[in-house]
Amino acid sequence: MPLLVMKFGGTSVANLDRIRRAAKRVGVEVAKGYDVIVIVSAMSGKTNELVGWVGETSPLYDAREYDAVVSSGENVTAGLMALTLQEMDVPARSWQGWQVPLKTNSAHSQARIEDIGTDNVNAKFGEGMKVAVVAGFQGISPEGRITTLGRGGSDTTAVAFAAAFGAERCDIYTDVDGVYTTDPRICEKARKLDKIAFEEMLELASLGAKVLQTRSVELAMRYKVKLRVLSSFEEQSDEAGTLVCDEEEIMESNVVNGVAYSRDEAKLTCLSVADRPGIAATIFGCLSDAGVNVDMIVQNISEDGRTDMTFSCPTDQVQRAEVALSAYKDKGELNYGELVADTGVAKISVVGIGMRSQSGVAAKMFKVLSDEGINIKVITTSEIKISVLVDRKYMELAVQALHDAFELDKAS
Repeated sequence: MPLLVMKFGGTSVANLDRIRRAAKRVGVEVAKGYDVIVIVSAMSGKTNELVGWVGETSPLYDAREYDAVVSSGENVTAGLMALTLQEMDVPARSWQGWQVPLKTNSAHSQARIEDIGTDNVNAKFGEGMKVAVVAGFQGISPEGRITTLGRGGSDTTAVAFAAAFGAERCDIYTDVDGVYTTDPRICEKARKLDKIAFEEMLELASLGAKVLQTRSVELAMRYKVKLRVLSSFEEQSDEAGTLVCDEEEIMESNVVNGVAYSRDEAKLTCLSVADRPGIAATIFGCLSDAGVNVDMIVQNISEDGRTDMTFSCPTDQVQRAEVALSAYKDKGELNYGELVADTGVAKISVVGIGMRSQSGVAAKMFKVLSDEGINIKVITTSEIKISVLVDRKYMELAVQALHDAFELDKAS
C-alpha cells in the first residue's frame, strides 16, 4: 500500500473534538487506499504545564526524568487518537517512541535521531493495521531511557518517519493554512505560497517563521521528503496548503519569495579588541561554551592593532554573553576595552532562490529602507538571503515596505 505521514500539532489535537476532527482527516486518507503513520503532539498547552511541574518539583532537575515527564503528553494524545480511530472502525494502534523503536543519542531534552526501525510497524501493517499513531517528540537512548527531541520535535519526528518508511508525502497539519510571504499579522497583503523550495523554507524557519521546525526542514531537504503545510481547521483539497519541495519542481519563482523578521534580537560590540590571529576563535569559542547562539558577525578594519567585533544574538542571551566575555577578560584570555549591548534591534531578512540569478536585490532593499528613513546597523548576506539589523521600532514598517517593493502580493 502507498504510505502517507500525517502530523498534527498541539492546536490540532487540543481537545477531544479536535482529535475527532483530525481522525476524520486520517479516515479520508485510509479510504483512498493509504496506510497512514500519524505523528501527534501533546494537546495544546500540556507540554508547558508538564515543564512547569518539573521546574516546581526540582529546579535543578535530572534531565532523564525531565524527558520521562514531558514526553507523557504525546503518549496521551496518541492513545486517544488511536481509540477515536477504532471507534470509526479504522484499525489503529498507538506507538510510543521506544516501541517503534526511534533510536536517539543520549542528549536528553535535545536528542538527535540516529535510526528508526521499520520492522515492527510494517509487521503490524501486514497484519491489517491501517494507521500507526506515533507519539512525536520522543525516542529511546542507547541506555534505554526515554529522550525528547527539543521543542517542536514532532515536526522532526514526522519527516524522519516519512524518510525511513519511504512515504509518498508528509502532511503537517497546524493552525495556519500554509506558508506566507510574510507574517499576515504584520502585513495584510501577505500571500499564501502554493510552493516553496526547501532552501527558502529552511532560511525562513531559521529566521523565526514558526510554521516548521528548522531541523525538520533540514531532514526533508536531505532525504527529499515532500512536505505539505495545511490547516487542520479548513476544508481541504488536493492543492490545499503549501508544498515544500525541490527547487526543480517550481516552474518559475519570484526573485524574493519572503520577508522574515526576528523581533527579539540584540547587537553586541566588543570595542578595541586586540587584533591578532585567533582572536575571533577566542571570542566565539567563549560564547559557544556559554551556550550563546550567535548569528550576524561583523569585524571592523584594524587600526593601531585594535579592532571592533560586532555580533547579534537573542535578547535573552545578552547577559550570558556579557558574563562569559567578562570572565575571559578577567582571566587575561581576552583583551578588549568595553562591551556595548543594544537590545532594541530587530532582524529583517529577504529570502529567495531567484537571488542566485538576478543582481540588484541588495541595492533595492537598502534603497527601500533608506526611503523610509530606516538606518541599517548590520548587514549579512548568503546566496539566497540578505539580513539587516534595524531599530526595533521600525520593524513592522520595514517588513511592509519590503513586501510592497518586491511585489510579494502578486503570484509569479
